[in-house]
Amino acid sequence: MASSPPPVPAGVRVRVPAKINLALKVGAPRADGYHPLATVYQAVSVYDEVHAAWADPDEFEVVVSGEGADQVPLDDSNLAVRAAKLLARRHGPYDSLGAKLSIKKSIPVAGGLAGGSANGAAALLACAVLWDLDVTPEGLHALAAELGSDVPFALLGGTAVGSGRGEEVAPALARGTYHWVLAFGYHGLSTATVYRRYDELRPRAAPPQVPADLMNALRSGDPKRLGRALVNDLEPVALDLQPRLRTVLQAGLEYGALGALVSGSGPTCAFLVDGESAAVDLSVSLSAEGVCRAVRHATGPVAGARVVN
Repeated sequence: MASSPPPVPAGVRVRVPAKINLALKVGAPRADGYHPLATVYQAVSVYDEVHAAWADPDEFEVVVSGEGADQVPLDDSNLAVRAAKLLARRHGPYDSLGAKLSIKKSIPVAGGLAGGSANGAAALLACAVLWDLDVTPEGLHALAAELGSDVPFALLGGTAVGSGRGEEVAPALARGTYHWVLAFGYHGLSTATVYRRYDELRPRAAPPQVPADLMNALRSGDPKRLGRALVNDLEPVALDLQPRLRTVLQAGLEYGALGALVSGSGPTCAFLVDGESAAVDLSVSLSAEGVCRAVRHATGPVAGARVVN
């Protein structure tokens, strides 16, 4: 009696975190149009999930549910779809591979938390496992760097220093667990729009460097020192485009945050607090003030993209 073929996996589910930029220093645009960055990423415990299942060869589709689902494209501009197709082309055979992707979102869209990049990273890992491809972590990182500046960090997670346009990442020496309160904006901010405005305001930006005081604060594990060292060159631009963010930042500091900044290109405001109790108190206060759409308590650093089923 002939043996039965091995069962086809029902699918692979990957959980992937949001990021905040503890420091984001931005230089003048390069010849290729990208801005050189010196940044310190931290992955925090707000997660999207991407589920990948087999589809017919050369069939790639995506459905999205959850936070901001109606704002996420469902065509080839979706970074998760692009990731699956790129992986199939490079590590195929492409003509025998396809994927049905389901994204469950908790990371806000256009929030400065790299939700799209996180989905791209998760799709790379999920499809590599689903298709049982012979691709190394270094190979996945190289594909991630092609997809977008924040995608490699979403694979890595933890706390890391980013350079180049952000795609070159290396783990940072950081002690301790940090508590954050994230205030989500009423309206998103396009990263491209923020960078265009940045160039208008600062056409001769200096070469970027990660601040030494921030790295020393991370090595010390002292949240008070870290709160004083948070910095984002894009924050004045986000405040210019959405002036109400000033009120959010001021409210968080008045209610006891150790430090505050706009995350990435915004509009999410990230507040560093001194422990879980302080996070609960600040979350309640910000919600009562009504200065933001929603508030989340998160901790960091956390691991990058991981298979969870």
